Amino acid sequence: MLLNFSFSDNSVGYIIEGSMDYKAVQELKAAILEMLKEHDTINLYLEDKNIDRFTLDAIFIASIFPMQHLRKLNKIAMVTNRKWIHAIANFNKALVGVEIRNFTIEERLDAISWIAED
Repeated sequence: MLLNFSFSDNSVGYIIEGSMDYKAVQELKAAILEMLKEHDTINLYLEDKNIDRFTLDAIFIASIFPMQHLRKLNKIAMVTNRKWIHAIANFNKALVGVEIRNFTIEERLDAISWIAED
């Protein structure tokens, strides 16, 4: 399941729960691409709400997305307690230079504050 909400005109958040499989990552990707049609750049908040299953294709697609759209992504907040997701985010940050910050679930309010500021 994908729940989306806006912080400001160019800041959007997605809370993801259930399975993160090919279908779910394509739904998330389509929602973000729709936002990118309306704005030159966006701030993105992504929260893992007890995702119960990840598939390899979904992880791969989600990992390369920032590389494909690096000029359109201003900053990304990754909110999860999973260290391996933080590691993938750090790899993307080093590779593409998009400002990505990792937050734990307990730090979600800090993540919301950071992503909402310009």
